[in-house]
Amino acid sequence: MKPMRHIAVLTSGGDSPGMNAATRAVVRTAIAGGSGVTGVLRGFTGLIAGEFVPLTARSVSNIIQTGGTVLKTSRSEEFMHREGRAKAAASIRGAGIEGLIGIGGDGTFHGLHALFAEHGVPVIGVPGTIDNDIHGTDFTVGFDTAANTALESIDKIRDTAASHDRIFFIEVMGRNCGALALEVGVAGGAEVILVPEVPVSLDSVCGALEEGHRRGKTSYIIVVAEGAHEGGAQTLAEAVKERLGIDYRVSIIGHVQRGGAPTAFDRTLASRLGRAAVEALLAGETDKMAGALCGRLVLVPLVETWEKKKPVDLDLIRLTGITSS
Repeated sequence: MKPMRHIAVLTSGGDSPGMNAATRAVVRTAIAGGSGVTGVLRGFTGLIAGEFVPLTARSVSNIIQTGGTVLKTSRSEEFMHREGRAKAAASIRGAGIEGLIGIGGDGTFHGLHALFAEHGVPVIGVPGTIDNDIHGTDFTVGFDTAANTALESIDKIRDTAASHDRIFFIEVMGRNCGALALEVGVAGGAEVILVPEVPVSLDSVCGALEEGHRRGKTSYIIVVAEGAHEGGAQTLAEAVKERLGIDYRVSIIGHVQRGGAPTAFDRTLASRLGRAAVEALLAGETDKMAGALCGRLVLVPLVETWEKKKPVDLDLIRLTGITSS
């Protein structure tokens, strides 16, 4: 097998804390293995436009602790079409790039797979998304940081909820996956958690609040994944008030969940997966994702990462006493 002497790395889709740690690991592992490394700016948009920068060990110094992505990111409409991917493949060939590592989520992996399937570009993915919705890895890079960021907000909101005897509906990210809402809801002691995977009726939510009131409870935290209820937390809160006539406040935590310095867990996970991705690419592997299951590094076909749905931990939601309805 011909040694791979030149690889590229990009970040794509929504940013997540730890992407820089993964980029750092990719660059330093590749250099140690005798390969040159090119950074692709602005994800697949930059790949099409040929926005390439050489990366050295020095280039990725002092970034392991930073949030966001130094390579920038974007969502490319052009890359979704075959013609756009052909331009990207031409840019890759023109720069002498022999393999590509993409750090991102579901959309990134679809793009990497298409590049390999249509143009034979060797690719490996690293799961970087706060949603933790990728099959084939226990955790994605950024999830732990996002959970801790949201939890810090919930802890502070609980203080004011208790002071005012008030219900707070707190919306966290998670359009199609409730992993983040479950994590922070259980850790934050939420009375009710709503996730897209488990339909919960208005009757059940109101019943839980009424039962708590009978026990003498005066304040509540309800965590809502953004995709769990049509219209989000605001619409749910309005429906509850109409039914029970109680005052409420809504707090949408929003994009703060994506930013900030990654936790030690995310830095370590990103470093392990970044290194594993390079080692897989240099060993001739392609069209796979580097993941971690039960502490063990694994390679999973990219197609499986979206064809096999990652289940949520329903045992966590049972801790709230609310069941599907």
